[in-house]
Amino acid sequence: MNIKPLADRVLVLPAPAEEKVGGIIIPDTAKEKPLHGKVVAVGNGTKDEQMVLKEGDEVLYGKYSGTELEYEGEKYLVMRQSDVLAVLGK
Repeated sequence: MNIKPLADRVLVLPAPAEEKVGGIIIPDTAKEKPLHGKVVAVGNGTKDEQMVLKEGDEVLYGKYSGTELEYEGEKYLVMRQSDVLAVLGK
C-alpha cells in the first residue's frame, strides 16, 4: 500500500454494499452505505493518543465518518481513530 496515514488517522476499505435482499436486486441509488470495513493502513498516533488499531482489524464506524478517496480504482475512507466505534472480534 502506497498510502500512509499521518498521526491518528486510519485508512479503511469499506465492506461492499448489499447487492440483494431476499432475491430483490437493490439499485445503486438505494444501497445503504456500509458501516464496517477493514483497516488497511494506520498512522503512528500522536503524543497524546496512542494508536490502538492495526492493519487487518475489522471495524465499525459512524455513518458520516471519514473522507472518501479513490486510489487505483478502489474506494477507501480516511478517518481519525476516534471516529471508529468498535473493533469486531473474530
